[in-house]
Amino acid sequence: MKTILFYFGHPAQYLFCRAALIEINKNHHLILLLKTKDVLENLVKNDGFNYVNILPDPRGNSKFSILFSLLKRIIKVFPIILRKRPQLMVSTDSSVAILGFFMRIHVITITEDDYEVIKTLGDLTYPFTSTILCPTVCSVGKWEMKKSGYYGYMKLGYLHPNVFSLNREILINSGFNKKYALIRIAKLTAHHDFGIKGIDKDFLEKIVQLLEKFGLQVFISSEGHLPDAFSKYALNIDPSHMHHILAGSEIFICDSQSMSVEAAMLGVPSIRYSSFVGRISVLEELEKKYRLTFGVNVGDEEGLLLLVKSILNNLDYKSKFQVRKEKMLEDKIDVSSFLVWFILNYPESKEVLKIDPNFQYTFK
Repeated sequence: MKTILFYFGHPAQYLFCRAALIEINKNHHLILLLKTKDVLENLVKNDGFNYVNILPDPRGNSKFSILFSLLKRIIKVFPIILRKRPQLMVSTDSSVAILGFFMRIHVITITEDDYEVIKTLGDLTYPFTSTILCPTVCSVGKWEMKKSGYYGYMKLGYLHPNVFSLNREILINSGFNKKYALIRIAKLTAHHDFGIKGIDKDFLEKIVQLLEKFGLQVFISSEGHLPDAFSKYALNIDPSHMHHILAGSEIFICDSQSMSVEAAMLGVPSIRYSSFVGRISVLEELEKKYRLTFGVNVGDEEGLLLLVKSILNNLDYKSKFQVRKEKMLEDKIDVSSFLVWFILNYPESKEVLKIDPNFQYTFK
């Protein structure tokens, strides 16, 4: 029996590892830590796992607040590791990597971001971690020797057809009876978001007006406060239904990266308006190779509006995107099954991938 510690700071990380958590919880000792972020704690509660929230209060957005939060996490996590003595720790967080290094415990750092995008986090994490587990397409800078790349994306861990399918009853029961578009407005307060801009109030109004001209009902999901002028568009749903709502939408527009990848996994046309365009390998592959998502640089408002028109004027665009999704899935693995194997057989699994990377095609 192994003792394995997981630490999550974002709902997508938890969902990526969820199948592994279920398997580990059956036959091993699971330690689950998290910090408050969006709907993360509610998801864990709904799944019935025992857990410890080490940072129940959201941190500030300044660089000082981010570094101070790291110190707090180290102080909170250290006694738990000392008491429980896990043989393996899985996380995206630098505090776990640092503690694992000095306490001589294997650490798997999971990520889907390129090193150049999360340079500060990478510099605080990668020197200390044992293994960086990420999509093959991701760059981890000078720590390539620590990388275990898999043929897939983190979001396929919970949106692969083997583990997710659209439940239309949820749409009907939630009042989604007409064709609709979904807009997501992010806070842009993560450590890598300094200087990054997205959709402002005036541009949001232009997008809404255009979508309504195409006869679409518009819903807006916002991480922060939604201006009163858009309150009638506010998306009010059970957070656990979010991926079903996304899967049922006609088009998805946002200024964040994570949900753009999720839309691509579901074959929903997505357009992201962000300063990150061209900088993230996962999204570049999904755009350039599979044509499942599109990036528009901040400032090119007309380009985004023209792209929306181009997609919605194509009568069979939905079927085209589903065909593109199937092509992507042909090239990728069932990431959820792969992750269960990788964690439960670590560190031998890392050596298997080094010798034969195509072994992972066993998980289809």
